[in-house]
Amino acid sequence: MIKSMTGYGRSEASDSRRKITAEIRSVNHRYCDISVHMPRKYSFAEEAVKTAVKQTVKRGKVDVSLSIENMTGADVDIQLNEALADRYYQRLKELSERYGMDSTVSLEYLSSLPDVLKTVPAAEDEEEIIRTMTEAVAAAGAVHDEMRRAEGRNISEDLLMRASLILDKIGIVEKRSPETAREYCEKLRERMTELLGDASVNEERILQEAAVFADKISVTEETVRLRSHIRQMEQFLRESPEPVGKKLDFLVQEMNREANTIGSKANDIEITRCVLDIKSEVEKIREQVQNIE
Repeated sequence: MIKSMTGYGRSEASDSRRKITAEIRSVNHRYCDISVHMPRKYSFAEEAVKTAVKQTVKRGKVDVSLSIENMTGADVDIQLNEALADRYYQRLKELSERYGMDSTVSLEYLSSLPDVLKTVPAAEDEEEIIRTMTEAVAAAGAVHDEMRRAEGRNISEDLLMRASLILDKIGIVEKRSPETAREYCEKLRERMTELLGDASVNEERILQEAAVFADKISVTEETVRLRSHIRQMEQFLRESPEPVGKKLDFLVQEMNREANTIGSKANDIEITRCVLDIKSEVEKIREQVQNIE
């Protein structure tokens, strides 16, 4: 089953403290290029997220976006600097004694002094976060993968249809090619008769020239290879469990090469038309193959 490289998937997962939403988008690319976008404080989970994405994606440019919503409000702690509070308290008492001031240090005033109390990020359970993130990514990946499979099925049907059209044109070329040699032989005989008049025409010489011409315009090797490439493509589309985009890209190049060679050998308008049709279908296949994983 082939897959498209283009797709989208979204899913959510929750743990005891947070809800994580994962979105996966992908487009065509020669290699597997994964970018992860998430709050910087969770960057420790990036490699685990990439590993989860690679379970379903082998090729393509993939953007993974993760948003984290804290559901408990416990994402920060208030930290008390007791040593600093003690020093503030002692210094304030010293001031009171030195200047004979009867003053009581209130809790509100002491806690308001710089750095006595400060907010700090709450300690995170990294294992729990990674587990929840990868759960969300895996679920989004499943949706993303199904979308790519569905598009892959459509692409496969289109490619198989175009392969059938090419095979039809190859059949016409194979049938027409020997006829062009016979027609050349007849035209050569007629020309020789016109030139020599009543003199005898050297039939053996005509046959030799026709044989040389037939060998020159023969496209048997090219049509056999082109049929072989088509069969390989059909086999990849129907049977291969692995990504075949790069293999198909190579096959398309070889198909185009054989079509060009047939066109360069063609000495017949009907064969030339078939070659143009074949090249048109090969180009459409090439465009589709660019989107296959």
